[in-house]
Amino acid sequence: MKACVIGASGYTGRELVKLLLSHPHIQLATITSRTLDGYPVEKVIPQVAGFSSNLTFSNPKIEALCNHSDLDIFFLALPHGTASIYASKLLEAGKKVIDLSADFRLNSADTYREFYGQDHPSPDLLETAQYGLPELHNLSWEKSPLIASPGCYPTSILVPLAPLMKSMAVDSEDIVVNSMSGISGAGRNASEKLLYCERNENASAYGLPKHRHLSEIEEQLTLFAKHPVILSFHPHLAPMNRGIHTTISVKAKRTSNLSSIYDIWNEVYHNRPFARVLETGTFPEVSHVVGSNRVDFSAHFDSRTNRIVICSAEDNLIKGAGGQAIQSMNICEGLIESTGLI
Repeated sequence: MKACVIGASGYTGRELVKLLLSHPHIQLATITSRTLDGYPVEKVIPQVAGFSSNLTFSNPKIEALCNHSDLDIFFLALPHGTASIYASKLLEAGKKVIDLSADFRLNSADTYREFYGQDHPSPDLLETAQYGLPELHNLSWEKSPLIASPGCYPTSILVPLAPLMKSMAVDSEDIVVNSMSGISGAGRNASEKLLYCERNENASAYGLPKHRHLSEIEEQLTLFAKHPVILSFHPHLAPMNRGIHTTISVKAKRTSNLSSIYDIWNEVYHNRPFARVLETGTFPEVSHVVGSNRVDFSAHFDSRTNRIVICSAEDNLIKGAGGQAIQSMNICEGLIESTGLI
């Protein structure tokens, strides 16, 4: 298939380009960026030198992309609000779209307005988009030609927690989540707070008490639990380039025990190559997953507080973004889901 990445100047877009160039069933034909228009791809992304087939960044109008009959699938690595404008026109032209922004992750236009501070540009598409977390959702182009690829924080939380909500294995009230993200999670932009001297040897919370990803996390957990789930989510920037580490604390039920939790995980994820269940007493580490499309997670019982503590780790730019989008595409195209990701 011939693919196009729209908006490839950021960290996510660049990682997506690198992955697609090595994918055995994809020809990356078009890479767009307003700021990099005309630049050779290998000059901007030196890691692909010799493998980018003389590709250059371009800045075509959306109408030209819609009329390009050879392009089969589009990956949108654009800011929220902008992505939906492109998506609606591409879908009208009969294209397949995987959106890596937040524009189609929610089912409710009201929730989008509440958390993103603006009206949704294409509210009619919210009902048709598939939420694309491959380990938890049955993805198919027959359901919809539009996939909303999950956020990085939600992925690190939903993969270990959603099956437990569905099975009612833990209490759905009083859930506390603390996450640490590498600086790349803040995007590739010029900002004083992201300067090396500001972030090196430093860590801080941000986006409290209502980070935008909270809307996505609560909506998905509510769907799995089949009743409203409200949690406390505390994101932090940590002094590392990439990766996310998340700690989830949930109240145990009378029937809760580590064996039952691991039974659920092993049943749900026994044949999923990118969900790695670690033994209790071991802890996932960011350095072990950076560069991979994998989520590592484990559970621990705190007898003093009668709580289950779950830890997870992932690469925010791969499993939390570009790699997961390709994983979703592989499944919808009938390929082995790990194709191009190992």
